[in-house]
Amino acid sequence: MTVESTTARTPRRSTRSKTGATGTKTAGAGSRAGTRKSSGTKKSADPELVQLLTPEGKRVKNAEYDKYVAGITAEELRGLYRDMVLTRRFDSEATSLQRQGELGLWASLLGQEAAQIGSGRALRDDDYVFPTYREHGVAWCRGVDPVNLLGMFRGVNNGGWDPNSNNFHLYTIVIGSQTLHATGYAMGVAKDGADSAVIAYFGDGASSQGDVNEAFTYSAVYNAPVVFFCQNNQWAISEPTEKQTRVPLYQRARGFGFPGVRVDGNDVLACLAVTRWALERARGGEGPTLVEAYTYRMGAHTTSDDPTRYRSEEERLAWEAKDPVLRLRRHLETAHRTDETFFANVEAESEALGRRVREAVRAMPDPDGFAIFEHVYADGHALVDEERAQFAAYQASFADAEGV
Repeated sequence: MTVESTTARTPRRSTRSKTGATGTKTAGAGSRAGTRKSSGTKKSADPELVQLLTPEGKRVKNAEYDKYVAGITAEELRGLYRDMVLTRRFDSEATSLQRQGELGLWASLLGQEAAQIGSGRALRDDDYVFPTYREHGVAWCRGVDPVNLLGMFRGVNNGGWDPNSNNFHLYTIVIGSQTLHATGYAMGVAKDGADSAVIAYFGDGASSQGDVNEAFTYSAVYNAPVVFFCQNNQWAISEPTEKQTRVPLYQRARGFGFPGVRVDGNDVLACLAVTRWALERARGGEGPTLVEAYTYRMGAHTTSDDPTRYRSEEERLAWEAKDPVLRLRRHLETAHRTDETFFANVEAESEALGRRVREAVRAMPDPDGFAIFEHVYADGHALVDEERAQFAAYQASFADAEGV
């Protein structure tokens, strides 16, 4: 079983008498967390999880979740493929820009495209998203211009977009705090009687934070319409999952009183179906759900990290064989007779996106170094004034040095 079912607290409206699903166990799922040494050596059978597309691109049936992608067309699948390719290209361009000194830092999503695009495309326009700092694919699905994501990492702004324009909150650097924001927002949605849901993204490492566990408690007690979407990419910077938990992450939900499900995070179709199911529960008054997308961070945690120091190349190559983009491509080629022209057009579009992003970032103005002192206090403050003067003197010292 992939879902831990519990009785929800006083649901507003119940549409399912039982919350449960049978997962598809597959060798393409990845190694089981909790039994792997930090070297990445596989020590046990693969975990049970919901999977609709195998790594070879073969469609597999699932009695519980097929209904949530029933009727999906070849054109819609091609749209998901396009989303993942363009998101990956944007991400690789951002990484390159950081290496060239154009960005201060970048957190890559490489390998997690299916989890983000699948869940992002499951959302309705009136649903609200609370991301961390790696949800570039979800931002794409919400219509946020990729260039706007880079302003913060270049130091030009503190976000770069209006959260209410796309129902996509600003990136959150503080680990796990957005889950509390999402829970409070969802409680408000419920009190307003709105027919919408909230989704909060976080990683396996964040699941150890007190904020996340407090969010679980409040959301369960108040039956909040929120989906907690955990992208378990196996590594919290250099700490493997077995250092975060002694049980599979999705099972933690049972202790808080709501269901959890583990989905193949490299299967965009399964992520779409499971997230639709969880969002439907939330909108129907059945409270929160924990979705654990079992995936892998193919690159570094951020561009300041070197993953070769703590994980094996063998592990990385094993997950590379389960690549989410290649998986859907294989399915499109074999099941939907998609020709090479489509893939070539998507590749050309992705290169155009890379050029646009590169040119836009390089054209961004340098940030105002004194802006940091503005808006600290509504009426000003003597200490801030003193710090501003000290900074001005520091800046002037460079000009003096150049004049010598």
